[in-house]
Amino acid sequence: MENTPLQSTLQTEVSNWFNSLEPVNPEEMIGLWKGSGHPSGHPLDGVLENLHWFGKRFHPDMRADALLFEGDPGKLVAIEPAFFPIRWAVRFAGFGRTARAWNLFSHVRPRLRAKSTTASLQQRMDEGVLTAAMVYDRQPIVDYFRRSDGIVFGKMVVEKDPRRYFFRLQQVDEGLPA
Repeated sequence: MENTPLQSTLQTEVSNWFNSLEPVNPEEMIGLWKGSGHPSGHPLDGVLENLHWFGKRFHPDMRADALLFEGDPGKLVAIEPAFFPIRWAVRFAGFGRTARAWNLFSHVRPRLRAKSTTASLQQRMDEGVLTAAMVYDRQPIVDYFRRSDGIVFGKMVVEKDPRRYFFRLQQVDEGLPA
């Protein structure tokens, strides 16, 4: 799936903006974070929101729940990312933004629950800057983090894919159980 020139221009603009942000230390990421997409012309723009993505949780042992979704009211469900091969998710992103996708996902979500954490939090180099990064255990994905004005922004990098998915994270109270 190729980007249109407009999507490529937007990807470049958002990448340049992201690279101008301050780095984050991994310890600053510990806690529960509410996420939302940051439009960038990536095929996954809008998909996670449609599926009721909540965000991420980072534990003091530097392990992470990479994908938290809203389940029953007041409950969060950590999903095993390995159930969604990233290249397929990108390829069928158009379907992921439909009501049918949300309906299907809401029915299968309980069976996709992660048995434990699914990623590690570490420091990595991103565009010449040492910053916090979340490395998925069973997917070729690294999320890099930068900050601006109290908001943490993320950039998902999929191995061998030049496109980047961008998102924002705001820390929230740990009162929501997973």
